[in-house]
Amino acid sequence: MGKKLFGTDGIRGEANTFPMLPEIVLQVGRAIGYLFKNSNSHLSKVIIGKDTRLSGYIFESALVSGLCSMGISTWLIGPLPTPAIAFLTKDMRADAGIMISASHNPYYDNGIKIFDKNGYKLSDELEKKIEDLIFDEKFRNIRKFKNDLGRAFRIKDAIGRYAVHLKSVVPPYLDFEDIKVVIDCANGAAYQVGPQTLEELGAKVITIGCNPDGININENCGALYPEKLRQKVLESKAHLGVALDGDADRIVIIDEKGNLIDGDDLLALFAIEFKEKNMLWKNTVVGTIMSNLGLEKYLKSKGIDFIRTPVGDRYVVMEMKEKGSILGGETSGHIIFLDKATTGDGLLTAIRLIALMKEKEKPLSELTNLFDKYPQVIKNVKVKEKLPVEKVEGLKEKIEKAKKRLNKKGRVIVRPSGTEPKYRVMVEGESADLIEEIAQDLADFIKSKLQ
Repeated sequence: MGKKLFGTDGIRGEANTFPMLPEIVLQVGRAIGYLFKNSNSHLSKVIIGKDTRLSGYIFESALVSGLCSMGISTWLIGPLPTPAIAFLTKDMRADAGIMISASHNPYYDNGIKIFDKNGYKLSDELEKKIEDLIFDEKFRNIRKFKNDLGRAFRIKDAIGRYAVHLKSVVPPYLDFEDIKVVIDCANGAAYQVGPQTLEELGAKVITIGCNPDGININENCGALYPEKLRQKVLESKAHLGVALDGDADRIVIIDEKGNLIDGDDLLALFAIEFKEKNMLWKNTVVGTIMSNLGLEKYLKSKGIDFIRTPVGDRYVVMEMKEKGSILGGETSGHIIFLDKATTGDGLLTAIRLIALMKEKEKPLSELTNLFDKYPQVIKNVKVKEKLPVEKVEGLKEKIEKAKKRLNKKGRVIVRPSGTEPKYRVMVEGESADLIEEIAQDLADFIKSKLQ
């Protein structure tokens, strides 16, 4: 059994296999209780939320057991988006927040995302401390007894609290009464709060993927599979479609003409809007190594600085905090507005987008398509072992040769996935045929070495 628990976004894996074993998650709860305990032990509390996966019951119970054994009271929120847990952790003055979710992964996977008292995901250093405690034999003897044990409570008004927060981004002079929106909640965490909040704002809402059964989360629906959404938008003549992933921290948009709008498109749109309103703090937008080169060039042409980070919205947020930026995100649809959120929030993004459409009094198709994207090919290669690039014989040299073929007119990104047993290959350049050839060559090489 390896001792590496945390990946790009918390702990993740197939339920009931390492690292997502109930006995491991119980120890995660104990470690969180130890590290985040309030100096006044009777006030120590941790919020726990989850998405709609069948295995959520296992890990919710395990976390409660671990935290209560350390004298921490737990507030159980039930199914709500990851950004809701981040918001509620700070809003309800908890010492930490935990989300049980494997995001866009299939139902049989699950994961743990942890937030500090301010709603931010943990640093690598804090994750390492948790890992060290879990595998420390001496730590297993540290626990509370008698009346020092923690208690568990179910919170009933969490949806309402989060909905009020979401609606706060809409100016009081706007309503959504003439907006028809199709929302696909991926049978996941937003299946209640998503449609409810849009309806409260006055929109006419058509739903997809809002009937979770524990195993249909992300199944041919949501942000990874937007085709049903596109069909429904065109069929119903809606103004837009909104597709979320299983824990609703990322979003994909379909405009009224059926065009797909990704995270890069949204970053460009909001960057220009914020700049016009003097809201673009430090005149800077933060993206990742996967952000399209066309976005970077477009923003620079508008006098906006663009900074790249490793993949993962927590790295984007860290850079935003350091640089003092309000706007950041990923191509995959994590959009962060640091004035209102501490992590990617799909619903917040959707509501802010609709408000912008209302303000401009223009259809979405006229607001987007602001820049020409470089052709980009992404290959996902299943592997038996996610070795670092430098430990795969010949891979670094293969990547360098690929970069030379692009003649400095594109990019090559090769990395092991932080959330799945896969290697990800991204090639970007001016020629679609060339980048496809390079990407396939790299994917075949990785298969020959790691499958």
